[in-house]
Amino acid sequence: MRSVARLSSGSTFETTAGYSRVVVVEHDGWTEALVSGTTGFDYARMSIEDDVEAQTRQTFANLAQALERVGMTLRDVVRVRYYLTDAADFERLTPLFGEAFAEARPAATAIVCGLIDPRMKIEIEVDARKTASA
Repeated sequence: MRSVARLSSGSTFETTAGYSRVVVVEHDGWTEALVSGTTGFDYARMSIEDDVEAQTRQTFANLAQALERVGMTLRDVVRVRYYLTDAADFERLTPLFGEAFAEARPAATAIVCGLIDPRMKIEIEVDARKTASA
C-alpha cells in the first residue's frame, strides 16, 4: 500500500460523525475507492424526493459524482450494498440497479433496515477499483 487519501463532500455531518465521503487507497498497480453510504438527497438544494425511484436515480448521480472526483466511474465498481427501508421496493428498483451497473456487474448485497432520516428510502455504498495506467 502506498497511500491513503480521505475526501469530504463538505458536509458538516462528516466532521461531526468522523467519517469521509470517499477513502482512496493507492496500492501497487491499482487504486481502491471506498464510498460511504450515499442517499438520494440533492445536495445543491438540500432536498429529497419522496419517490424511491427518484431517490435511487439521485443516489446514483451522487455516487457517480463522488467517483468522478477520484478519476473513476460506476463502471469501476466491484462491490455494492443497497440499504432499503422497504423490501417491497427491491423489485421495483432492480431495473435501475441493472441500468447503473450494466457494465460493472459488481458483487451485490441488499439489506432491509431503518435509515437515519425517515425521508430516506434507500442508501447505497460502493467499493471501486481501477488498475493504474501504464
